[in-house]
Order: sequence, then structure tokens, then C-alpha cells
Amino acid sequence: MHKVFVFPQETKDSHVLLRAQPGQPLQTLTLCLRSYTDLARPHGLFSYATRAQANEVLLFKPKPSAYEFHIGGKLVIFTIPLAAAPSQQHVCASWESATGIVQFWLDGRAWPRKGLQKGYRVGAEAAIVLGQDQDSFGGSFDAKQSFVGEISSVYLWDVVLSTSGVKAAMEDTPYEAPIFGWRNFPYRAVGEVYLKP
Repeated sequence: MHKVFVFPQETKDSHVLLRAQPGQPLQTLTLCLRSYTDLARPHGLFSYATRAQANEVLLFKPKPSAYEFHIGGKLVIFTIPLAAAPSQQHVCASWESATGIVQFWLDGRAWPRKGLQKGYRVGAEAAIVLGQDQDSFGGSFDAKQSFVGEISSVYLWDVVLSTSGVKAAMEDTPYEAPIFGWRNFPYRAVGEVYLKP
């Protein structure tokens, strides 16, 4: 049975807190998740904050036709087609420090690569949150950036996935062992968030 986190309303505090962290700083990573929403306003999906940098790793949707992917406070924007009706979107983004290259996939399809933060290291001591955008370590949420809808199939790896690896993650059968993954998801729901079939 596939379950999803349901975020039923706009709030300044409801979120999912992940009880997992990488064991060491990251020089490569891939993030994947599935979301379903009809929000037209900006909203945070995945927020990974360190004490030094609130937007250490952030997947943020400023509008329905774009995704922002942040590393260490810098960002790249990927423009996507506007859907005629709300639809589930499976998104993955990867980054490697050696080149700074960012890869982005929407529903298993790769977008043109971009780059940022060559030579950077993502801090290991992190507060990791779904459904809000942290503006400080573990908090400072803004209701007007909160997520309303459904999130599932959340994974974080310390490697760059291939397109075939992304497609496997879409089916919740990843090849690579993640730092955390959907099969045994270590989380605590805070406020009005529900895990439902």
C-alpha cells in the first residue's frame, strides 16, 4: 500500500521532521520526491538546513511552472510546462561538488544540466523538513510558503543517480541504498500532517 503525507491546510508550523542525517558532509547528492498540489503560490517541499546556512539544500516551487534547487544558499531554476490540471509530479535533483553540475528530472525525464557551488561541501549536521521552508535551523517558517497537498516517495542519496536510477526511485525500488528512503522512513509529524493511503 503506497502511503502519502497529507498537508491539509496552510499553516506556519505543520511539517514533517526527518529523523536522519548523513554521517559526513556531502560532496554528491540526489534528492527525489513526489508531490501533488494545486497551489499557485510559492511553497517549500524539502528543506535541509544547517546552523550556518538555512538553505543548505532546498527544493522550492516559486510558481507552478518552475522549481528552484538550492545548494549552500545559491540556486538554479528549472522551468517546466504548465499542466492543464493538477497532477502528481515526481522530481529528482542531483548535485556534485567536483563540477558543480546540477541535474533535474521531472517524471523521469532529464532537463538540461545547470551548475552551482563547485567545490562546496554540504554540512552533515542538519534539520531536514518536508512541507515548509526553514529560514533558520529547524524553524522560522512562513505560512505563505507552506505546502498544501500530498508528498510521498522521499529519498536522499549521497551519490548522483543515473536516469535509470531515477526511474527506479519513481517505482519505489531504488538501486542505490539511500541515506533515508520511503520504505523505512524515519520521521515525526508536527502539527496537522497525516500519513494516509
